[in-house]
Amino acid sequence: MLINEIVIDDNNMGFIPSLGISYQLNETAKEIINLIKEGKSKDEIVQTIAKESGVDWREVHIDVEDFFQKIKIYGLV
Repeated sequence: MLINEIVIDDNNMGFIPSLGISYQLNETAKEIINLIKEGKSKDEIVQTIAKESGVDWREVHIDVEDFFQKIKIYGLV
């Protein structure tokens, strides 16, 4: 998975060295990528973000699902 190659700097720029591609990330995207790299499942990611942010898990689930769809379209997973 290319997503495991992403290096994220202090300005939330994600860089994939093997492709030379950069992405501007927000804090939530950064957190999701880090949790994916830790081997967390979608459900674990939803629960973690919901707990940390205080947002209802159903709302977080929609956002996480959307993020996974996007990284699939970009060919990162």
